[in-house]
Amino acid sequence: MDLGIRGRRAIVCAASKGLGRGCAEALAGAGVELVINARGAEELEATAAALRDLHGVRVTAVAADITTADGRAAVLDACPEPDILVNNAGGPPPGLWSDWSRDDFIRAIDANMLSPIALMQAVLPGMMARGFGRVVNITSAAVKAPIPQLGLSNSARAGLTGFVAGTSRQVASKGVTINNLLPGIHATDRATALDQGVSKGEGISLDEARRRREATIPVRRYGTPEEFGATCAFLCSVHAGFIVGQNIVHDGGALNATL
Repeated sequence: MDLGIRGRRAIVCAASKGLGRGCAEALAGAGVELVINARGAEELEATAAALRDLHGVRVTAVAADITTADGRAAVLDACPEPDILVNNAGGPPPGLWSDWSRDDFIRAIDANMLSPIALMQAVLPGMMARGFGRVVNITSAAVKAPIPQLGLSNSARAGLTGFVAGTSRQVASKGVTINNLLPGIHATDRATALDQGVSKGEGISLDEARRRREATIPVRRYGTPEEFGATCAFLCSVHAGFIVGQNIVHDGGALNATL
């Protein structure tokens, strides 16, 4: 399928690996020019080079912390008028509700709610003026079914979800859509870290920890960054103009819900 976005410009955050890279790969495959961001310069530059070589598109790497004002400014300087924005940032650490301080919540909200909102506020006016825009926020399936040990993430991402719910309806008439893509477990470094925690805590092998987690997913496997990226790219396409303010779960059926 031709996504109809060849030659468009996109910002993809946290794109050096994992789900962010999967999104960047899919957009590059659709002919989109990219500004990709992550904190680690070496791995980010390697990703940019691989995308250029494979897809023949312009890729600019901006090594910066997107959760800071300076980091966002650097990314926007490289792409002040994007047609597509993919918001993505690592989640806050797990823990117990009784241990979190106000500062812990502020850090989580700043990184996983206020930072993507700031980027949207920066790019939405231009998208509306040009009559086309796509924003995809990578959040978490925990927005639909909260994970107890990820209370900081549950809270911050729920706030972002509320912002998108209202804002998306206000900009849709100008050809701009905003949607959230909610990953479950995918074959990324994050999943490996979670499985290592289970392995250590329960005294089982890493393979066994993964098998147990896979057994809780109806498709009996982890998702891949490639299929997650393909879903993101579709939401950024000309074919997704009637999808507005949605929370699309990408988890292999792990969320057991009717609606």
